[in-house]
Amino acid sequence: MNYSLVRGIVGRLLIGYALTMLIPFILAVFNRESSSSAFLLSLTITAVLGFLMYRLRESTEGKMGIRESFVIVAGAWFFTSLLGALPFWISGSVPTYIDALFEAVSGLTTTGSSVIDDVEILPMSILLWRSITHWLGGMGIIVLFIILLPNTGFGAVQLFNAEVPGPLSKRIMPRIRDTAISLWRIYTFFTLVLIGLLLAAGLDLFDAVNNAFSTVSAGGFSTKNASIMHYNSLAIEGIIIVFIIIAGGNYRLYLEAWTKKSLKPFRNTEFITYLSIICVSTVLIMGGLWLTHDKPPDYALRHGLFQVVSMVTGTGFVSTDYDLWPAITKLILFVLMFIGGCAGSTTGGIKIARIMLLTKHTWSMLTRGLHPQAVSSIKLDGKPINAAAVNMVSLFFFLYVGIFAIATILVAGTGLEPMDAMSAVAASLGNVGPGFGIVGPTTTFASVTIFGKSVLILCMLLGRLELFTLLILLRPEFWKTKNRW
Repeated sequence: MNYSLVRGIVGRLLIGYALTMLIPFILAVFNRESSSSAFLLSLTITAVLGFLMYRLRESTEGKMGIRESFVIVAGAWFFTSLLGALPFWISGSVPTYIDALFEAVSGLTTTGSSVIDDVEILPMSILLWRSITHWLGGMGIIVLFIILLPNTGFGAVQLFNAEVPGPLSKRIMPRIRDTAISLWRIYTFFTLVLIGLLLAAGLDLFDAVNNAFSTVSAGGFSTKNASIMHYNSLAIEGIIIVFIIIAGGNYRLYLEAWTKKSLKPFRNTEFITYLSIICVSTVLIMGGLWLTHDKPPDYALRHGLFQVVSMVTGTGFVSTDYDLWPAITKLILFVLMFIGGCAGSTTGGIKIARIMLLTKHTWSMLTRGLHPQAVSSIKLDGKPINAAAVNMVSLFFFLYVGIFAIATILVAGTGLEPMDAMSAVAASLGNVGPGFGIVGPTTTFASVTIFGKSVLILCMLLGRLELFTLLILLRPEFWKTKNRW
C-alpha cells in the first residue's frame, strides 16, 4: 500500500473541498451572519489539514492500484464528512457534533434526512452549505476532483470505478478524465436550466438555487420545513418532477445522446423499465387514494406521481403528508425506497439494472430446472452478461438485504417501533431521506438516539458507495501487503 500517495491525493482533495466552503462564507459575510466565523474556522482547518497531508507525503511516485483507490475514496468520504460537519456544529445550528455529522453525511450522500426541526431559522449560509453538500455528492466528490487533480493517469480509472460502482460499466470516452468533465458539464447544465425554470415559476433566487441543487442531485434538502409542500404550486411540482426523473436516469445515456446527437440511447431497456415502474406505481397509488381515501383524481395524480418519483429516485422531497395515506399506498412507497433509479444515476437504492439481472437470472435458473441440458445466456439490451457480473449482483443483493436486517435490529434496539426502524434504515441505506412514522415527512431524525444516528450514518455511506467500497476494507487480507510509508 502506497500510503504516501494516498496522503498526497487525499490532501489535495481536502484543499479543493476547503475552497467550496468559501461560497457560503462569502454569503455569510455579505449578510453579516454570525455563521461567517464558523465557515472561516472550518475552511481553515480543512485547508491546513489538506496542506499538511499533501506536504508530508514522501513521494508522488508510484502506481495507484486497486487498494490505493479504495483507500483514497473511503478516506475522501471520511474526511469530507467529518470536516463538512464543522460549520453545522461550530455555528450552533445543531446541538451536538454527532448531529452535525449526520447532517453532513446526509448531505454528501444525497440522502436528505435531517436532524434540524426548524430549518427556516437557520442562516442562509448554512442552508446553502447543506445544498452544496448535496450538489457535490450527487455526481461524486471523486468524479469532480478527477477533473481538478492532474497527473492521476490510470489511477483516475481506479478512483472512478471505486466511487461509481455498478452492475455494468461502459466507458463512453477513451480518457476517464474526459468522461468526468462531460458528466459534470451535463450535470451543471441541468442545474442551470432548473434554476431558470424555478425562477420563472415564482421562486426567489436563493430558493431556486437551493432546490435546484437538491433536485439534480436527488438529495431532498429544502429551505422550508414543509419541503416542496410549502409552495403549494403545481408549476413548481411539475418542474421538479421532470428533473427528478432526469436525475434518476443513467447519465451514460445523456452523455451518449449528447456526443452522438441522437435519442437512440433512450431505447435502453433499464430506462424504459424505470419509466414503466413510475407509471405503474403512480396508477396504483392513484387507485388507492381515489378508492380507499376518497381523494379526487387530480389530487391523486398530482401527489401520487410526485411522491412516486421522489421515493423511487431517493430524492425525498415532499408535496403532501403521505404518512396520512392508506396503508397500501405507503407500502408501495416503502418498496420503491429499495428499488432506486437507474445505474449511473445520482440516486441510491439497489438500482433497476440489478433487479432486472436478478429477475433474468432467476428465470434462467427456473428454466434450467425444467430443462437441465438447456444452454441459455442472460442478456440485457441484446448483449450477453457474463457470469461474474451476475454473481456480483447476487452478492450485492444479499449484502443489501443483510445489512438492512442487521441495521434495523440495531436501530429498533434504541427504542424505535419496528416499522419506524425499518423505514429509517431503508431511507438511510437507500439514500432516500424521510421515512414513515417518527421519521416521516413532517418530522426529523432528531429524536433518534446517538447510537441510532451512528448506525444510520454508516448506512448512508454504505448506500452511497454501494457497499463494496467500504466493506472490502474490512477484509484482513486487504491490508496484508508490503506497506510503503
